[in-house]
This record gives sequence, C-alpha cells and structure tokens, in this order.
Amino acid sequence: MIKKGIGMVHKIPKDLLGAVTALLKALSEWEDITPLARNEWICWVESARKIETRERRIRIAKENLAKGKRRPCCWAGCPHR
Repeated sequence: MIKKGIGMVHKIPKDLLGAVTALLKALSEWEDITPLARNEWICWVESARKIETRERRIRIAKENLAKGKRRPCCWAGCPHR
C-alpha cells in the first residue's frame, strides 16, 4: 500500500503507481524514501512531454527504485517545492 506522505506536492499518477507496486523491491524503496524524493520521482515522470519519454521514465523509475536509488539522476529537481 502506498503511503501518502506529509509534504507531498504531487499525487502519484496511476501509471507510476502501477509500476512501483508491481515490483516489491521498488515498492519497498518508495515507502522508505522521503516525501521530497517521492515528489521528485513524480515530477520527473510528469514533466515528460512525449508519451514515449514518460513510459521510459516510469520504467527507469521502477528499475532504479528496485536498485535502491532514491532520486532521479541528472535532473535539476522538482520546481514545485
């Protein structure tokens, strides 16, 4: 079950939620990261302009969370915080 974190700016979109919950390691890491880190993953996915980019970012997010990566790489960060 995905916890709603205090301080979350973004709601997790259904496609990212499905990807994160589909892999136990990714879900475990998602539950362990801070609300700020969750916001960054969500905003990184949501900022994609093309559907192909969004789908790739969701796949990368799931894989990287499963590997223990806590934030998106090479991204300036969520401008909404």
